[in-house]
Amino acid sequence: MTSDTPTRAEVDEDARATAEPQATPWAQRLRRFGYTAGPRTDPRARLVPPFPEPSTRVWELVGLGPRPARRLARSMGWLGPVLVAVLAGALRFWRLGRPRAVVFDETYYAKDAWAMLRLGYEGSWPDRKIADPQILAHPQVIPLSDSGSFVAHPPMGKWVIALGEGAFGLDPFGWRFMTAALGTLSVLMLCRIGRRLFRSTLLGCLAGALLAVDGLHFVMSRTALLDLVVMFFALAAFGCLLVDRDKARARLAAALPVGDDGFARPDPYTGEQVGTGLRPWRLAAGILLGLAAASKWNGLYFLVFFTVLTILWDVGSRRVAGAGHPYRAVLRKDLGWSVLSLVPVAVVTYLATWTGWFLSDNGYNRHWADGRAGTWSWIPAPLRSLWHYEHAVYQFNIGLHSPHRYQSNPWSWLVQGRPVAFYYQSPKAGEQGCHTATGCSQEILGLGTPLLWWAACGALLYLLFRWALRRDWRAGAVLCAVAAGYLPWFNYQDRTAFSFYAVAFVPYLCLAVTMMIGALLGPSGADERRRLIGAVSAGVLVLLIAWNFIYFYPIYTGTTIPYGDWRARMWLDTWI
Repeated sequence: MTSDTPTRAEVDEDARATAEPQATPWAQRLRRFGYTAGPRTDPRARLVPPFPEPSTRVWELVGLGPRPARRLARSMGWLGPVLVAVLAGALRFWRLGRPRAVVFDETYYAKDAWAMLRLGYEGSWPDRKIADPQILAHPQVIPLSDSGSFVAHPPMGKWVIALGEGAFGLDPFGWRFMTAALGTLSVLMLCRIGRRLFRSTLLGCLAGALLAVDGLHFVMSRTALLDLVVMFFALAAFGCLLVDRDKARARLAAALPVGDDGFARPDPYTGEQVGTGLRPWRLAAGILLGLAAASKWNGLYFLVFFTVLTILWDVGSRRVAGAGHPYRAVLRKDLGWSVLSLVPVAVVTYLATWTGWFLSDNGYNRHWADGRAGTWSWIPAPLRSLWHYEHAVYQFNIGLHSPHRYQSNPWSWLVQGRPVAFYYQSPKAGEQGCHTATGCSQEILGLGTPLLWWAACGALLYLLFRWALRRDWRAGAVLCAVAAGYLPWFNYQDRTAFSFYAVAFVPYLCLAVTMMIGALLGPSGADERRRLIGAVSAGVLVLLIAWNFIYFYPIYTGTTIPYGDWRARMWLDTWI
């Protein structure tokens, strides 16, 4: 123990055990100008803010007695999120197999997933113009060969897609099933994450509902691409880290000494010496972040950002608990296990997703290192072969500069400047449900619900204010997650990129809008007029976002609509 760290006996004799905390010199000066200190708070409540007792007034108004109303109000912590998720699932699974077509990059991932299901690695297929019609034909032809194929992304996302194909076959419903399931589950998770973050079931359910009606999340949930899989695993890791934060802080809170008045007090011994025990939720986050990176490499950035975030959370926890040197305390008690629980666990998880390739003989470059001598020959040949393969993939990804009609710069993503058309057909009158002489349109457009995303731009500015000037950790957490999914793409502005990559951080935009709406509603102590104005403003914004999703629903699902109706929905020329 260092000389500047007090023992428990020394702390117990400390004069800070008084009922009233000593005012700082600055506070004493401010008293001359009418400053009065706020109510005394228990550091245990600052470490782990309690969930407020749910109100029963709504249920009593509909005729329930006090006891059933209280029971129902308490059950809403799970019942509310489940109901929101059921709505999201109904939207995502409705006519999931339509259009019966290979939509955009499904031509790569649906076929790779099937190959992995059959071979354990990505096999080879004929050109898409040959293979895709054969897969969709009756009777079906699956022209898969067992020679390994070079692919640009790790295997986990394709293993996820393969689960649906294994259950339902190689058809549009089968290869879209798992992304629809993960999209639905992500809504449920966001409801619970928002509830824990804001200590409000209402705001948690609102965050999930906003995600349920976001057009980009909706389209990606109904398309067999990898980006939604990255989003799911990263969001699950974020939720695990939130639970870990609460449980670790609860252990510190339980160790604080309590005075005769029932109030705990910050304690240097507790803040600097008390451990936080086993942290299984952090280990789970490490596994999930490894799965995110093993789905697509941009998941690696979530690992980096979230590792820094959870270390800073530990610093804040120990400062509130009373540590005089919180960074030193974290370095001594938390940092090693924090890094070990996340980074090595994620690396091992990443390697485990390559098991099918390791066990194969025909996987691409599987035996590249066999018989090769050199400086690194002490490393097992399969790992060297994988490293060589991954280096080639990295070079391919950073060198991808082929122009594409729907590519976009990351600067335009938040305002949805250039969405991607995943599917477009122009049926004539009398074809595919078209009854208009001027013709019709069918489109699946990867467009976020515009009013939600434009509101999110303002919400992010509000969160910057809350984090920078009010030190609101919730705002910092949401901004960190947005940064993890968004900022790294600015390093690759010359690379061919698409706006649908933004689905990785759309849940955190919904949290940002929810936090802004919570501020609109006003604090619990606000007068009735302020609360009424806030409720009306928040309600109007939410209803407009919901209407906006309904309005654009036909171009999210490939529904046949008159050409004039389609053109009316192209609010910006860059959407065409």
